[in-house]
Amino acid sequence: MTKQRQVLISNKIDADDKTLKEILDTQKYSIDYFQREYRWERKHIEQLLADLEASFFSNYNPKDQREDVEYYNSYYLGPIVISNKDDTFSIIDGQQRLTALTLLLIYIHNLQKNSPKPEHFDSLIRSTKFGKHSYNLNIDERIECLNDLFSKGEYNANGQDESVQNLVTTYEDIKELFPDELKEDALPFFIDWLKEKIVFVKIVAYSNENAYTIFETMNDRGLNLTPTEMLKGYLLSKIPNEQKPTLNHLWRKRIGKLHEYDKSEDLEFFRAWLRAKYADTIRPGRKGAANEDFEKIGTSFHSWVKGKLKLIRLNKSSSFIDFVQNRFDFYSELYLKIANAQWNLTKGLEHLYYIKHYGIAYSLSYPLLMSPIKITDDENSINKKLNIVARFIEIITVYRSVNYRTLAQSSIRYTLYSLVKEIRDKSSAGLVKIFKKKIKEFDEDLSGILNFGLHQQNKRFVRYLLARITNFIEAESGIPSRFEDYISDSITKPFQIEHIWSDNFEDHKDDFEQRDEFYSYRNMIGGLLLLPKGTNQSFSDAPYEKKLPHYLKENLLALSLHGNCYKKNPNFLRFKESSRINFQPHNHFKKKDLQKRSELYKEICESIWSLDGFDEILSDD
Repeated sequence: MTKQRQVLISNKIDADDKTLKEILDTQKYSIDYFQREYRWERKHIEQLLADLEASFFSNYNPKDQREDVEYYNSYYLGPIVISNKDDTFSIIDGQQRLTALTLLLIYIHNLQKNSPKPEHFDSLIRSTKFGKHSYNLNIDERIECLNDLFSKGEYNANGQDESVQNLVTTYEDIKELFPDELKEDALPFFIDWLKEKIVFVKIVAYSNENAYTIFETMNDRGLNLTPTEMLKGYLLSKIPNEQKPTLNHLWRKRIGKLHEYDKSEDLEFFRAWLRAKYADTIRPGRKGAANEDFEKIGTSFHSWVKGKLKLIRLNKSSSFIDFVQNRFDFYSELYLKIANAQWNLTKGLEHLYYIKHYGIAYSLSYPLLMSPIKITDDENSINKKLNIVARFIEIITVYRSVNYRTLAQSSIRYTLYSLVKEIRDKSSAGLVKIFKKKIKEFDEDLSGILNFGLHQQNKRFVRYLLARITNFIEAESGIPSRFEDYISDSITKPFQIEHIWSDNFEDHKDDFEQRDEFYSYRNMIGGLLLLPKGTNQSFSDAPYEKKLPHYLKENLLALSLHGNCYKKNPNFLRFKESSRINFQPHNHFKKKDLQKRSELYKEICESIWSLDGFDEILSDD
């Protein structure tokens, strides 16, 4: 090949629309070193699943035949940039989306394992040659993880790199968040739609230099107008020219602050704000129902605003000015306040921090949090309302989780979006009244703790629950304690779930005849603690009587197993007396002892999530 021919090829750029099947079924891709880490968070996969669900159900009808999917609307997932150098394909932009979709495909593959007629799409995930698996996103250090997720649906990522840990976290999030409505009759239709109607613009450059230039141009200069930019353009077009520069500056300043959290945080803000303060209709849970306000805001809020001017009270130029200058300014600042309190434990807003570490989908929690806040509320009123709503969200989370009820968005979406409307603009006292009534009407309560235990799918919640219990009893006993440390993976020795019983059935034959019953009891919440990494491993195989002296050096929940905890420990004893929580030492730890510890944990949880906590927030000045 002549040098001139090589230059012509290297300068060539192709751009075509491609389905997910065409992207993943025809080529293997490497990931360039400069963007090698996979970093999607829970909120990203939540939004992707919510968007896919809403878009699919806007087309699907239970009476459809499979061939009808050909006429469903497509869902555009943006451009991806590929470098094709010497027939080696490298993803320059699009890794996060394609990785998340690959994990979704692996989950759907596993979901069908017991199906008599599973849909086969393995070629979109990997190929096999001479017994060796080769993934379409071909990154050596991820192969072991992907193999286990594909074959077993789980992988132990302890000690692995950031990307592998995030792969496992995203897969667990998908298992938790995947809509129930898609798991039955609609699933084959959804698989067809996913393969054939998820569309990208695939941009292929034939030199790394050109590929990087395209990537930088798209990310730095913003070739595509986002829904936020389209909404701004529409709103400013309704405002007199002399006021446009000032309001445009205000808009850009606020959007810039949102982007400090994430480059797509502006989209999350508008969805949350418009749902919180204006959305009126909700798609019913029945199959085939059409999308309504809450769902349409999620997919195209800029178009929704233009069609709902009366609802949003936009009827003349002064109302458009007010919308940007006052309402947008106030609620974007409120959103930033919530986001900051979720990342940083803040006095008076503690429950916002707790629900960040384990709670419902962002697309549900943020509208709930923002709904009762009025533009005329002072700072104290705002903080009380936020903490009250967040406490209610935490109670929902705990009640459902200890009773093995799902928190998947599709299962609770209709109830919580209806609640968004019910609490809109309510006072703090009004919120407390509504929430107490709702909690008393729940089908489940904290008695579920007595039968609750650890399994592969709930490790994150169990760690959160033990962190809240441990931190609570230490704080109430005057012992320095940080919930952040118990839940964090970034400290030197992160806390891990410790089984009080060793993994040895033979030591417990006096209590159990069957091995399965032993393991069921071993995983019950009363048989679990949090201990620092390292300490946990060194204790794991020891019998209880040998572990017990070591618990004297650990947190109060572990220490409370030992008799010395109840001697010369006045602050703890005062808390024990005043709370009437039935703490007691255990010199041995038999089946009956484990049952008593589960009852203890239930009492602690009832104190943490007592309805009286709402009144304490109300009276706290």
